[in-house]
Amino acid sequence: MVNFSIPNQVLFNWYQTAKKDSIEHNIPLFELEYFLTELTTIDKLDLKLNSVFKNQEINSKISLEELQKLWTLRVEKRCPIQYLIGECHWRNFTLKVTPDVLIPRPETELIIDRAVQLTIEYPQFRSGNWLDLGTGSGAIAIALADVFPEATIYAVDKSEKALKIAQENALKLGFFDRIKFYHGSWFNPINELKNSFSGIISNPPYIPSKMVLELQPEVVNHEPKMALDGGEDGLNDIRELINNAPNYLVKNGFLLLEIMAGQGNIVKDLLIKNGHYHHINIDRDLANLDRFLSAKLDS
Repeated sequence: MVNFSIPNQVLFNWYQTAKKDSIEHNIPLFELEYFLTELTTIDKLDLKLNSVFKNQEINSKISLEELQKLWTLRVEKRCPIQYLIGECHWRNFTLKVTPDVLIPRPETELIIDRAVQLTIEYPQFRSGNWLDLGTGSGAIAIALADVFPEATIYAVDKSEKALKIAQENALKLGFFDRIKFYHGSWFNPINELKNSFSGIISNPPYIPSKMVLELQPEVVNHEPKMALDGGEDGLNDIRELINNAPNYLVKNGFLLLEIMAGQGNIVKDLLIKNGHYHHINIDRDLANLDRFLSAKLDS
């Protein structure tokens, strides 16, 4: 919704100043372009050619003062651009994001493709129940509802604020009636649904506590710590998921976890030692890094 008009020369002058500030603070210029094209009617090509500034007025969703204030937060406070805009593009969706939820990463998109691959041998699972644990913005749950249109999706998060964002996203994108939302920690709120799920998917906290403090300021100072910190070795929540998932999966049901690069063999050993899984695979992302672990529940 466009609510404001900004004189072209005024916006052009601010844009030039913002470019200089971005360069000085090592903020990629494509972020400034993205910021303006998302919040105003400026076109990316016109911005590169400066042709848009030939117009008398630039229409904007927010005032020039608010634009300036938000970009200052990006430069000086290192606030992620997605939080400033309030949205994140992920797969074929535009999701609302706030500091109450982790910003969905592009590499996490692949977990949905992997889920689809896993069901080729078991097409009946595509109409079963699927569980997204630690749903955050609702990205994974919504994507599952999209690729498995006959399935029922369950989404759990222990943050009430995050769950509210997930529900808003599901409603906006037309999936609200397909997803059942539960507030609580991991399996606790769905204890009555044992032996019910064709697949369980989670992007849990997996970063060791000491490493969280070393992350870039955009992450450590702004994204929810409980969505990042996996305990001393980063595996606290992963262990809980591995140990409890067998109680909730159907025969040959899938457990699919996102992990940190370098954790593949460690998590694979945890799955083997548990004794309830077979067809355990380490799946890599486009950068050839450990990214997902998939396993089937024993028959």
